[in-house]
Amino acid sequence: MKRIHFSNAGLVLGAALLVAGCQTAPRESDAAPVATSVQTFAAAPAAPASPAARGPAAPQAARPPGAPGATQKPMVSCQRGGLQYAVKLYLAAQAKGDISQLPLATGLGYWEDREPKDVKTGFLTRPMVVDKSLSLYDDQSCQTYTEIIVSNPAAPYVAGVRMRVNHDKIAEIEVITTTTGDWGFNVDNFMKYSADQDWSPIPADRRDSYGTLLNAANAYLDAFLEAKIDLVPWGYPCERIEGGMFTGRNSAQDTCEAGVPSGVNIANRHFVVDTVLGSVVAWCTFGAGGATSSGAPDAHMFRLENGKLRYVHTITHLKQSNFRGGGGAPGGGPPAAGARPAPGGTQGPAQPQPK
Repeated sequence: MKRIHFSNAGLVLGAALLVAGCQTAPRESDAAPVATSVQTFAAAPAAPASPAARGPAAPQAARPPGAPGATQKPMVSCQRGGLQYAVKLYLAAQAKGDISQLPLATGLGYWEDREPKDVKTGFLTRPMVVDKSLSLYDDQSCQTYTEIIVSNPAAPYVAGVRMRVNHDKIAEIEVITTTTGDWGFNVDNFMKYSADQDWSPIPADRRDSYGTLLNAANAYLDAFLEAKIDLVPWGYPCERIEGGMFTGRNSAQDTCEAGVPSGVNIANRHFVVDTVLGSVVAWCTFGAGGATSSGAPDAHMFRLENGKLRYVHTITHLKQSNFRGGGGAPGGGPPAAGARPAPGGTQGPAQPQPK
């Protein structure tokens, strides 16, 4: 099986050195000769003035930042390159479990699985070897989303990390984690089934618009409430990975349409959109929750090609012990009307398929 990795673990924004070519105005002697009937003689050239006569050389003006010939230091910003640099810094911090080099804003917002936490003692301070990562960059909302796969048998994870940039600082970091004991979790399957998926940039003339990507994500999530699927831009083939379960069968007829549940309100939606990758992630809760639960923290990431769904990845922070075969409410509460069915369908979860 050919394995195509999501991306290199660290996306590097290299410093660009731009050299401006200097153009010299044409000399009069280079111009085409003018026909004349009068013979002329050129005067002898004047001797060059002595350095003393010329006076002191004029000082050279300093190049402003970003001018041709200037070297620009990488920095966090809302431009795509600046967002890529923010993700590079995050991945380096996660690898070491050291956040000291992250340009965190004063008053940073930090959450893990929808709960406020202290970033100084949180998920980012655990050193991890990230085997694969896939990142989206939204330069309209100044956000990034990074899906990471950590296959360490002692502490495996598939997690999603959302960041928001404010000028040159990281103002928000939010993490959704899944690991051993979470619903459907199987890191080896997640890596295997995603290995040959193509999330590379889409040619500029074939990219879907920001609004098209948003509408597709909302239509997909809206279908879960009343099982009304007619507005979803289904594509064929389409592959869905849920935790570690896979809905495809290596067929051109593979679909993400099968088994859409009903009675589930996908709430608290927040989006990160990347038109270059044709991708959008919905940061949400699986279920709107109730008096004792706010719903299961969830991330649904979509890839569209030519306006149609191609891939779906889901990460849901829900303990397997709290899931009751299609009727258990998130958080382990008693079954209730509208409680979450198995992700993947009313007939139970999607099953791993050979690939």
